[in-house]
Amino acid sequence: MRIRNIVWAGVLLAAAQSPFEEAQKAYDRSDYTKAVELLRAAVARDPRNAEAYLLMTKSHLELERFDAAVQSAQHAVAISPGSSVYHLWLGKAYGEKADHSNWFSAMALARKAHKEFETAVQLDERDFPAQQDLIEYYCSAPGMLGGGEDKANRQIARLLTLDAAEGHYARGNCRRQKKDFTGANEEFTLALESGARAPDLIFDIGDYALKQSQPERLLAVAEAGARVAPEDSRADFYRAAAYVLKREKLAEAADLLRAYLARAPLRTGYPRPGVAHEWLGRAFEARGDLEAARREYHAALQADPRNKNAHEALRRLDKH
Repeated sequence: MRIRNIVWAGVLLAAAQSPFEEAQKAYDRSDYTKAVELLRAAVARDPRNAEAYLLMTKSHLELERFDAAVQSAQHAVAISPGSSVYHLWLGKAYGEKADHSNWFSAMALARKAHKEFETAVQLDERDFPAQQDLIEYYCSAPGMLGGGEDKANRQIARLLTLDAAEGHYARGNCRRQKKDFTGANEEFTLALESGARAPDLIFDIGDYALKQSQPERLLAVAEAGARVAPEDSRADFYRAAAYVLKREKLAEAADLLRAYLARAPLRTGYPRPGVAHEWLGRAFEARGDLEAARREYHAALQADPRNKNAHEALRRLDKH
């Protein structure tokens, strides 16, 4: 009887979960199509649920449904116009749509993104993701679209007074945009040394270090990321890449990469499976296990046929 009661209690608990709660679980496991389906049910039940529209925006962006992402974010802003977060994500949606539009449409969308980023910062200057997106816009956009390095520098100076790590990261990101890698190196080092707390910021420095083949910075990123977000699998990936670049602890690197592939979500800001398979191939190649390396490079290409590094690696191995 007690077992039956426990079973019924579990059934009732599952039935009591809202569509929004189920959608959050679907999002967490990277099932964005299911998340959108459940979120539509959630907003049908509660049309004023701005958080549901925000999660719908994020899901649409992962699915590259940019028009739908804009519409969802617009709903969130209409419900709660005083939220910096909703304006930030509307700006992101406009920005992504601009990146996938013809030049004429992209100009108008870029201006809209700019307006939303500025609004988000005006509403809450401690919304650091909004600060970062606004500064990146200033650094990368031409003056005719509201950009300008002078604007970026003024915003960075203000950000440095609020959070040193965020300010140094923003300046480093600007230097990266301008191909000033010496300046980017200095600022990203300062960002990590200043105690960066935002996982996405820390791991974006990891992405930079990966592209620049900087194993020591990758290890620093892994340490910082593991400290602020112990459950984030990206620390495993960047630590493994550092070991491969240093050609040490290669068995551990392979284990870390397998763990990353098993746990990491398919999400913007996370190294894609094809990249992880490529680095796993590099680990096996460095160990001299060429057949295992070939399998991983082929897996990398299966995940992303455009992976140039995997193509080159296979050509290299074919000469053996």
